[in-house]
This record gives sequence, structure tokens and C-alpha cells, in this order.
Amino acid sequence: MRITSRLFIASLLFAPLASAEAQVGHAPTSTPYREILHGQSLSFIAGTFGGSGGKLGIGPHDSHTYGIRYDIRLSTPLQIGVSISQGNFKRLIVDAFDSVANRVKGPVTQKVTMLDLSVQWNLTGGKTWNHLAPYFGSGFGLAFASATPADTSGYKFGNRLYIAPNVGVRFFVTDRLHLRLEARHTWWKLKYPAAYANEPTKQPAIAPASNAVIQDGRLQQWTGGGQLMAGLGYAVSF
Repeated sequence: MRITSRLFIASLLFAPLASAEAQVGHAPTSTPYREILHGQSLSFIAGTFGGSGGKLGIGPHDSHTYGIRYDIRLSTPLQIGVSISQGNFKRLIVDAFDSVANRVKGPVTQKVTMLDLSVQWNLTGGKTWNHLAPYFGSGFGLAFASATPADTSGYKFGNRLYIAPNVGVRFFVTDRLHLRLEARHTWWKLKYPAAYANEPTKQPAIAPASNAVIQDGRLQQWTGGGQLMAGLGYAVSF
């Protein structure tokens, strides 16, 4: 009984000290961290896409893009986003049958649409730090382009799966409104037609020389381009 009484008195004496120790750090009103209250958002996105179009310049590159994106947070740090964006990309046309001096034409424009699933890891979890919420992740998607009638060599960009590792940050203007800035690099595989490995009809070379567009036999290439994106997002609920 005496031991119990002493423990009770000790708890009363040390309770204020424990309370004071728990408050060490940032007071609730001055902490730089704020809860992200809403787990879903809809954003308008726009950006620029760079790149070279591969070793021949016939892949899509150099374009402004625009679209919409929907995000949902699955857990404190993890969220996914789905988006659709589009742009008028530049590309060259290489005619495998023409002479060396005349076979490269363009650039021409080609409309490319990108459907994207983004997996995003929020570095500050479900909070912002000084209104900032940095993240990293990757996009996985499908890009498809309109045909270019002037391309007579059989090359088509077609439908291309891609991967796009990225880093970014969101700035929360209010609990519902935020700005997004993201840098990513998109990788897809180009497949060149077999005609590129053959001698051009208008200027064939005599072996061992070659005037073929591709002389090493490599008819596939991983390429793509860097992309800088900005967005304006607003919290929604469905």
C-alpha cells in the first residue's frame, strides 16, 4: 500500500515535467508541417518535351504538351495518378529509297497522345513542409501517334509502351489548391523498318561500301526525351 501511494505521489510530481518535455520542438501553431487534408485531386497539366528523336531523328520530340491528371492517395506516403496528355511533336522523315543527299526531309509535326499511370512516393508523407510536398516516382504508359503519309519507308511510331522516372514538388496554396512542378525522362523503344538496312534504290553502293540508312543492322533503339511539366490541381471528392 505504501509503495502504491509513493508511486501515485511520484506520478503527480513528474506529470508536469513529462508534459513540458512532450512539447519540446515546434508548438502546434508554429510547426512548418501541415496535414494534407484531401486525398484526391484533379489537375490541369502542361509541359515541354525535348529529346532528339533517336539516331535518325524520326521519333517524336520537341513539343509542348497539355492534358489533365487525377490523383488519389492510397496511404500516407503513396499515391497514384492517371493522366492523358497530347502534343504536336516534331520528327524527321527518312526515305530509305532516295539518294543520300535527298532522303532526309522535314521536320514535320505528328500528334502524339500519352496515357499515363504514375506511382508517386511523397517524401513528407501526408504532410507538407512550409507548404511544400516533394516526391519521386515513375510513370508507366502508352503513347500513340498519328500517321505521317509522306513516310514511304514503312516506318511507324505506332503504339509504344514507355517508362518515365520523375521527381517533383507540390506547393499548397490552400488546403485544396496546389501547384505542381515535375521533371521526368520518358523512355520508349523505336523500331526501324528493314528497308533502312538495304541499299537505296536511287543510289546503291558497291560492296564493301554502303549507302544504307542503317549500316550496323541495329533496327531497334531506346530513346525518348526529357520533360518538364507544371500543373494546377484542386482537391475533389467522388
